[in-house]
Amino acid sequence: MPVKQIISTDKAPSLPNIYNQAIAVNGLIFCSGTIAIDPESGKIIDGDIKAHTHQVLKNLAAVLEAANTSLDNVVKLNVYLSDMDNFTAMNEVYVQYFPNEKPCRTRQDTSLEYRC
Repeated sequence: MPVKQIISTDKAPSLPNIYNQAIAVNGLIFCSGTIAIDPESGKIIDGDIKAHTHQVLKNLAAVLEAANTSLDNVVKLNVYLSDMDNFTAMNEVYVQYFPNEKPCRTRQDTSLEYRC
């Protein structure tokens, strides 16, 4: 049976009683989602979508660093936006963190209602 390793760092926001920042198993790292929280203050940062995107990706990079890897090894990323008008601005920042090989990506507009 594979052994799970809990990944944790104080350089990224965390709620350890609710979720782990990441778990490593069989050479793969599974990261929890994050929002634009400053890990020092524990508060959502001020700013626009670009500032929030920078903070989210810095948080993710810090967790991956704690797992002895980096954004260079990300293979899949989900992006959830509450306003699709922010898509272009978010992407302008996103490509700075993934300048070469881009991970597979899922995008979701959380402002849409889905009905059966």
